[in-house]
Amino acid sequence: MKFVAVTSCPTGIAHTYMAAEALEQAARDAGHEIQVETQGAGGLQALDQSVIDAADAVIFAADVEVRGRDRFAGKPTVTAPVKRAINGAAAIVEEAVQAARSGVVTAAAPAGSSRGLTTKVDHDAGVGTRVRQWLMTGVSYMIPFVAAGGILIAFGFMIARFAGGDNGAIEVTKIPIADLIKHFDATSGMQWAALLFQVGVAAFGFLVPALAGFIAFGIADRPGIAPGFVGGALAGVVGAGFLGGIVAGFLGGFVALWVSRWRVPKAVASIMPVVLIPLVATLITGGLMIVVLGRPLSWVTEKLTAGLNNMSGGSLILLGVVLGLMMAFDMGGPVNKVAYTFATTGLTAAAIASHGTQLTVMAAVMAAGMTPPLGLALATVVRKELFTEPEQENGKAAWLLGASFITEGAIPFAAADPLRVIPSIMVGSGITGGLVAAFGSELAAPHGGIWVTPLISGIPGYLFAILVGTGVTAALVVLAKSVRRTEVAEDEVSVSGAHAATNMATV
Repeated sequence: MKFVAVTSCPTGIAHTYMAAEALEQAARDAGHEIQVETQGAGGLQALDQSVIDAADAVIFAADVEVRGRDRFAGKPTVTAPVKRAINGAAAIVEEAVQAARSGVVTAAAPAGSSRGLTTKVDHDAGVGTRVRQWLMTGVSYMIPFVAAGGILIAFGFMIARFAGGDNGAIEVTKIPIADLIKHFDATSGMQWAALLFQVGVAAFGFLVPALAGFIAFGIADRPGIAPGFVGGALAGVVGAGFLGGIVAGFLGGFVALWVSRWRVPKAVASIMPVVLIPLVATLITGGLMIVVLGRPLSWVTEKLTAGLNNMSGGSLILLGVVLGLMMAFDMGGPVNKVAYTFATTGLTAAAIASHGTQLTVMAAVMAAGMTPPLGLALATVVRKELFTEPEQENGKAAWLLGASFITEGAIPFAAADPLRVIPSIMVGSGITGGLVAAFGSELAAPHGGIWVTPLISGIPGYLFAILVGTGVTAALVVLAKSVRRTEVAEDEVSVSGAHAATNMATV
């Protein structure tokens, strides 16, 4: 049979593409053809309509709204969460076969229902799940600003160190943007470094507004964007930072949702989404952020920042361990994203100062996020017989995923054996985070993994921490799986002995 599929996860980074690969492999193994459309952070490469028309059935492996869903109307459809596609693609392909044979088709989606921006929220889920999805919506739309800004700043520092010596990273922050506008010198390395730095800082300036704006968007859809963005911008003005952005996002979203439900005369209803909702919701959100919430949120942020900057020695090492444990706990889930966001949202001030505890925190988080896939990949090489054939194939991909700081590469292993894999990778990541903090390595780039190693200060210690964490992870996974294998073997021997005794008694 011929199938088409769409995969899409809340952040649009790893799970989207892992699900696509799993479905492609499962379809090939079953003797079918499949073409997958990935609706991830890299954008949408839409399937040709002729391919869709020729398909026997459609698979939607998505945790968010599928864009352009109306293109697939009239086809037998199977819908599943992304993680199920990663871990049980063969069963989903078989369901698609049965759906094609039954001939039950789906109705067309309402016109325009899946165009443009998409939320990451299942409105039928429980309150706790929706709160997590609102946060993840904000984080997923924030990540491009983080990646672009952070890596540009880091490259600016690297060029500045080459061009200006040991003090270059400090001097580049003192070059005003007005000098670049009026007298940019294309032959000066410091001028190029300053250009990269200023563009990166500008991108980072959208970090908290984007976080707040898309949290509000997740809650109230488009009416929440304006109050969310304005509230997030004001969070930066009043000094409330990352925490203020989260509060502004929820505040703007719920105020916009409340205003959108007002009963107004028909004459006013037509201008509600364009004028009234953004006007009233933005005024209320902005006013509350300045007058009521600004001072307490600013105080909390100042205390947290001061506490972080005062960390040294054992306290900073402990923070590295805790963040490492969080990075490995759910491998790209909410706990992982909290640790990652904590690290990235503090980069702006630290980058401008060109040093600081926050740069060490970012280095610890990235290193700790790399070791779970790397450790599991190593384990599949060291003790191949402990892993199934699909796990061995996943291990090959995990080398690249881990090296690229994609912690989600560990998910297939954790899903198959969570009680043994998750504690093992948490220990490895915790040790890695603590070692990076102990060595004092610093990193201004928020993503990139091993590929941004030249941007790291204290490279030997950083790489040593990753190697140790990878080795510990692999050793613990092998040990845990070997214990299970021994227990199974002992059970089989006991059962065999019992059968032999029964046979002797019968004789």
